[in-house]
Amino acid sequence: MNDRNRVADILADLVKIESINPELVPGGSGEAKIAAWVADFLRLAGLKTRIRKLGHGRANIVGVLRGRGGGRSLMLNGHLDTVGVAGMEAPFSAEIKNNRLYGRGAQDMKGGIAAALMAAAVLAEGPRLRGDVLIAAVADEEYKSLGTRALLEEITTDAAIVMEPTGLEVATAHKGFVWAEIESLGKAAHGSRPQEGLDAIAMMGRVLGGIEILQKELEQRPPHPLLGHGSVHASIVSGGQELSSYPARCLLSVERRLLPGEDASIFKGELDDILSDLCNQDRKFRARIRMGYSALALETARESPIAQTLMACARKVVGPSAKFGAQSFWTDAALLNQAGIASILFGPGGAGMHSTVEYVNLPEIAQCADALVECAQDFCGV
Repeated sequence: MNDRNRVADILADLVKIESINPELVPGGSGEAKIAAWVADFLRLAGLKTRIRKLGHGRANIVGVLRGRGGGRSLMLNGHLDTVGVAGMEAPFSAEIKNNRLYGRGAQDMKGGIAAALMAAAVLAEGPRLRGDVLIAAVADEEYKSLGTRALLEEITTDAAIVMEPTGLEVATAHKGFVWAEIESLGKAAHGSRPQEGLDAIAMMGRVLGGIEILQKELEQRPPHPLLGHGSVHASIVSGGQELSSYPARCLLSVERRLLPGEDASIFKGELDDILSDLCNQDRKFRARIRMGYSALALETARESPIAQTLMACARKVVGPSAKFGAQSFWTDAALLNQAGIASILFGPGGAGMHSTVEYVNLPEIAQCADALVECAQDFCGV
């Protein structure tokens, strides 16, 4: 059904547009330019489109293929922003080699966006569906999901598919996360006068030991049937003034990956327990916690109408190898699900997310687009 060369051309155009998230990399262009490209594509395909500006260089684009009424509505959601390109060679070249297209964002997740755009064009050329199909290309998923949060202020649908790279698995669950910062407090003094100083970095070493113990405890807890165990790790540590001084403070940034049913309060309690134990062991130990951004896990029932419909369509397109799955990384699908929109993941595979060599498998983009068309027709009604 799909012209694979057309899908490759769409993706190449998307990858050639730098859309680095400026919250992650100062100077990144953001999504405005690529959102305008997507808007033009959808408008030419016959969809009613609108761009919502979200600040300098930041934007969402929504395209609506209006149904004739009486059917369920479906959102195809994907993010336009990417991480940075440090260490990459020709990150925006969109080079094609061995049925793979290379470049920043090719797998995460412009390949999925390309599949959705192709599906929208095919659906617009065919018979009018009963329910609406929305294409939502959003900002800021790589940081704090400004785009999908803004989207949910004005749009709802019966279900959503987020085209993250699943290797054409129908993923119904993924982990959440929470960030926190711990500050240990010492006392500055000359390095030759230990009786006057208190080493905040050494104190943080005890905290790191507690984090390591917590990780082992998480590995011993009953696993989630799809996602396994939660996890915790130290991300960034900094402290000290100069070699000849006792450090007065040390900062540790930590991340906890959450399972369904867990939230930030779980991690806050775990950190409180670590610091409480350390305080009981040494009255001089002082530290404080600042909780940061958090996002819940996703878990959508495999028996839900959207999951069952997409699986049937994936098997029709991909064959018997199509299967249900889950992902470790977080996505905007969790926000959609929390808003009452039953959401799952389905997108083309590849390799190198956030790494120096990133690519997506071009044949899987075409298969993804075919499955999305079949799913929209079945779910929304013909």
